[in-house]
Amino acid sequence: MFRSSAARRGRPAGSGLSRRHFLGFSGASVLLSVSPAGRAAASSLLAVRVWPALEYTRITLESRDELKFSHFLVKDPERLVIDLEGLELNNVLGSLPGKISDADPYIKIIRAGRNKPGVVRLVMELKTEVKPQVFTLAPVGQYGHRLVMDIYPMQPADPLMRLARQGDIVYQGEATPDQPDAPAQPQTVNTQPDAPRQTAQRDARRQPAQQTEPEGSVSRLITIVLDPGHGGEDPGAVGRGGSYEKDVTLEVAQRLRAKIDADPAMRAVLTRDADFFVPLGNRVDKARRVHADLFVSIHADAFVRPDARGSSVFVLSDRGATSSAARWLAQRENSADLIGGVNLDVKDPYLARTLLDLSQTATMNDSMKLGRAVLGELGGVNTLHKAQVEQAGFAVLKAPDVPSILVETAFISNPEEEKRLTDDAYQDKLAEAILRGVRRYLAKNPPLAKSRMAML
Repeated sequence: MFRSSAARRGRPAGSGLSRRHFLGFSGASVLLSVSPAGRAAASSLLAVRVWPALEYTRITLESRDELKFSHFLVKDPERLVIDLEGLELNNVLGSLPGKISDADPYIKIIRAGRNKPGVVRLVMELKTEVKPQVFTLAPVGQYGHRLVMDIYPMQPADPLMRLARQGDIVYQGEATPDQPDAPAQPQTVNTQPDAPRQTAQRDARRQPAQQTEPEGSVSRLITIVLDPGHGGEDPGAVGRGGSYEKDVTLEVAQRLRAKIDADPAMRAVLTRDADFFVPLGNRVDKARRVHADLFVSIHADAFVRPDARGSSVFVLSDRGATSSAARWLAQRENSADLIGGVNLDVKDPYLARTLLDLSQTATMNDSMKLGRAVLGELGGVNTLHKAQVEQAGFAVLKAPDVPSILVETAFISNPEEEKRLTDDAYQDKLAEAILRGVRRYLAKNPPLAKSRMAML
């Protein structure tokens, strides 16, 4: 995880660093030329931000005017070159090299120099072979024009294989990378809220698999995907005290993950484990790729009136929202891709096929059962905003084969609830309540212990 105290409050990690010199292409130091007042080039660049994470690193240049650019990759050593038209070197751009952390998994250092009049060249020295996406975003919310540089690894991490290496999935017929011994069956699901937890290693708890198990099937623990809302460029709602929804949701999700992982029959997977942006479709995709049994998206509500309060649980609706407030909230949450910034040039036929399957009634019924169980437990921790589970067209709940809910823990726009949401003890109570609700649901609706591997 690459989070600093600055990033915890919505500022990118490394934003205060200035350890590296601003180098030109010859390797010599370059004096930053600050354009005189009134010149468009000096005032057009508003901010630079860096969001490093294991999944990818994002660099954002924000300006008053649309930035024109071109880019290309250079081999031996690996470099990404970006030419920015209509800019001159200035102090804002000069802060970019100091924002690159030594811990960044993909970027070694960034240099900048004047390539020709009116053109600044950025050279990004890379630690590995990458597959970059460079694109622009139109102004939205609090942001002006943005140029986004997403640095993805050439071979992205497979979440299913990551679980296998942790011992949570055993491939029948062959050994996993970290388990050379014979594959084994997972334990029976523990659905009792107060059942004692075992502390021995998971591998020792598993029983040998039956020899009749068909090759190609998968044994796994109950997998619960936790989705901390927002992140990175998308802060979510902001409380009057300055708290960011993206920070609260990640902290609650991490507490809930620890509680789930303490149960020998369950495993939690986070859609993000640091302060970076994840598109809504990618959140759905990750839940399906790890064969999730349940999907829980965690948020902190907001409204125009500061007196709005209480916890809520939402599930997907294919017939419209159950209230005007639910419709408004779904529209706000679905705008996360606009604010966080999605490259619209990348087509995702997998997700397109997913959205065609939304009529699967069984999954939506299971989502409602899960929602009721969690809402009932949240009522013991906080006032309920509505006494029943609400429905709306949330994009993040659209996995056709995974029961999914969206939990609004409380109103961060309410000063009193904002203080609670940033309190460690209260966050722990929220996580415990969600876990009790999940266990109540599983006690009556145990998932299958086996599943076929999906063709990804």
